[in-house]
Amino acid sequence: MALKALFYGLVYDENDKMVQTEQVGAESFYIVDDNGFKRYISSEPVDRQVLNHFTSQIAGNEDYLGEQAATMMGKDDIFTKAVLVTQLKNIDQQLNYLFASGIPEDALAYLGMMGMKIVLDHHGDIIEMRFPSRTAEEDE
Repeated sequence: MALKALFYGLVYDENDKMVQTEQVGAESFYIVDDNGFKRYISSEPVDRQVLNHFTSQIAGNEDYLGEQAATMMGKDDIFTKAVLVTQLKNIDQQLNYLFASGIPEDALAYLGMMGMKIVLDHHGDIIEMRFPSRTAEEDE
């Protein structure tokens, strides 16, 4: 099973240049330009760090997030909420599926428009992660 680079289009190098992605066999890589030398960085460890950040934000908030998701879907019945909460509580089991299928293009585009950005150094270490966040106006 080939793993996909999950956050392509949202990953940049230290010079604020979007990194390219490439599939080599079953593995996906982010390609960081290091003064003309292309460094291939396995995408899975980078993507797992980002996903771990997301899942840490979900932990403890599954009930609330499940309710909100059901409401946004227009299906705020108890069965839909229960399914969503269960999925959120078992999110670790969903990650392997996500690596196989990838994140939908429209979701990536939305995250980019909302300001999500991951910055890698030429060793493949994440030096910055910016995530969409609520503004003070949205909280009111």
